[in-house]
Amino acid sequence: MKITGYRCLRSQHDWGRPVGDANGVIDSGITEVPILILETDEGVEGIATGSVHDVDRLFPALEGEDPRAVTALYDRMLAQVFKSGPAGATFGGIGTLDAALWDLKAKLAGEPLWRLLGARDRFVPGYASGLDIALDDEQLAGFYRAMAERGFTSGKLKGGRDAAADIRRLGIVADALRINTPNPALMLDANELWNLKQAVRHVSAVETVHDLTWIEEPLRRWDAAGHARLSGLIRAAVATGENLTGLDQFAPLFAAHAVDIVQAGAVWGITHFLRVAMAAHSRDLPISPVGLTANAAVAAAAAAIPNHLSAEVQDVGAPFGITLDQTFSDGGIVLGDLPGAGISIDEAAISQLASEPGTWLAPGGPHVRSRRAGLRMVSNDGDSR
Repeated sequence: MKITGYRCLRSQHDWGRPVGDANGVIDSGITEVPILILETDEGVEGIATGSVHDVDRLFPALEGEDPRAVTALYDRMLAQVFKSGPAGATFGGIGTLDAALWDLKAKLAGEPLWRLLGARDRFVPGYASGLDIALDDEQLAGFYRAMAERGFTSGKLKGGRDAAADIRRLGIVADALRINTPNPALMLDANELWNLKQAVRHVSAVETVHDLTWIEEPLRRWDAAGHARLSGLIRAAVATGENLTGLDQFAPLFAAHAVDIVQAGAVWGITHFLRVAMAAHSRDLPISPVGLTANAAVAAAAAAIPNHLSAEVQDVGAPFGITLDQTFSDGGIVLGDLPGAGISIDEAAISQLASEPGTWLAPGGPHVRSRRAGLRMVSNDGDSR
C-alpha cells in the first residue's frame, strides 16, 4: 500500500454562542474547520481535521510511503522542514497529516483507534469549557447547566481581566455543576495575559474565595522560570503547554519544574500528544489535551495513556458535514466502535457549503494577542489595546 495524494476541504463550526478569551472574541460564533483526506493506491482514505498549513511542502515526505509506518513518517515530516523549523503553523500541518495517518492505520487494522493504541476503556474523562469570556452571567450559567446535565463535574472559565468578575463567574460555574458534586473542580484560563506579579495577585485574590484546581497559561508559554516561581506562590496547579509545538519546547519547563499539569493541543496531532504524554509520565506528571472539538483522534489517544487527567470538552456538537463516532455522557467522552478515528464526512455537502466560513484569525479574535497584555496597571480596563 502506498500514499498517493491528498485533498483538502473547509467546513465550519457554528458554536451557537460567541467564543473567545482574554485576547479577543469571535462574535459570530462561526469558525472554519479545515479537513484533510489522505489518499492511497488501494482506495482507503485517512481523514483528519486541523490546520492544513504547509501541507503541500510536507506531503513529499509521505508520497509513495506505506501509511502504516506512522511514527517514522512523522519524523520524516519533521525532517522535511528542518531548515525553517517545524514549529508554529507548519507544526499544525504535520499534526493533521499525522492524525490522518493514524486514522488510516486503524482502518486497515479494522479497529477503532482507541483500541489500536492499546486502550482498555472507551471512556475519556473530561471537563466543560465554554470559551466563555463573552457570555453574560445568564448565558454562562446556561452553558454549564447543560454540561452538568451530561454529568460533568469540572469547568474551566476564560478570564484574567478582572479578579472580582472572575470570582463571581467561577461561582456561577460552580453552582451549575453542583447538581453532580458538592465540590466541583474549577479552573481559570488567562491565555498568557499576565506577567508574573499580575498572576500572583490575581490568582491569590481568586483563591480567597475559590479552591482553584489549576490556573492555565498564566504567563508566556516559554517562561519556565516564571511558571516555576508562580507554582510555589499559589495553591493552584500551574497548567500550560497547549501552544508548544514539539517535544523539545517542553524541555525547559520540565527542567525548571515549572508545570504541574502538562497540556498538549489537540491540533498538533496524535504522535506529538503521545510523546509529550510519555515525557510527562516519566516525571510523574498528569497530562490534559486541549481543544478536542472535532478531534476524536486525540481523544482516542488520551484513552490509551496511563497519565491522562481530563480532556477539554468545548462543545457537544459537530462541524457541518462531519459526524463523530462518540457521545458525551457521565462527564466525559464515550468513543465508538467504527474502525479508524471515528470521523466521517459528507464531502458533497461540505463542497457545496454556500456561506463563507468564519475564521479563528479574525482581527481582534482570540488568536491575536492584545497589545497591552502583561502591561496593565488597573484591572477591568477592557482589552487595553
